[in-house]
Amino acid sequence: MKYIKFLFVGIIFGIVLVKSEAVSWYRIYEMFKFESFHMYGIIGTAVITGIVLLLISKKYKNINGAFMTVPKKDKGYKRYIIGGTIFGLGWALSGACPGPMYILIGTGAFSVLIVILAALLGTYVYGLLKDKLPH
Repeated sequence: MKYIKFLFVGIIFGIVLVKSEAVSWYRIYEMFKFESFHMYGIIGTAVITGIVLLLISKKYKNINGAFMTVPKKDKGYKRYIIGGTIFGLGWALSGACPGPMYILIGTGAFSVLIVILAALLGTYVYGLLKDKLPH
């Protein structure tokens, strides 16, 4: 019962994504063809909101009385370009980002189960190959 609040937030988040058409295959298709600003506006708003909330949360102590810290990442662009390209291709081919894939099941688009199985297979293959990949 203590996790019910997370279920509630997830349901609200799903409703917001469906109502904003962020899970719409057509909207994603428009975005990748650079025909509409709709998805770029949603993504840009999310990025700006995340930056603002991160900056605010770093100024105040958390429940444990400690300040929030964000660890520095290693420099290098190769992994971001390769990973972003693979992610973008998967997103464009399937028409679904990983988070909204589960929301699409809730809307009745059960064909997305194939995409979820492919994502799980890709995650499994990554787990097998991660020690051989550049990080």
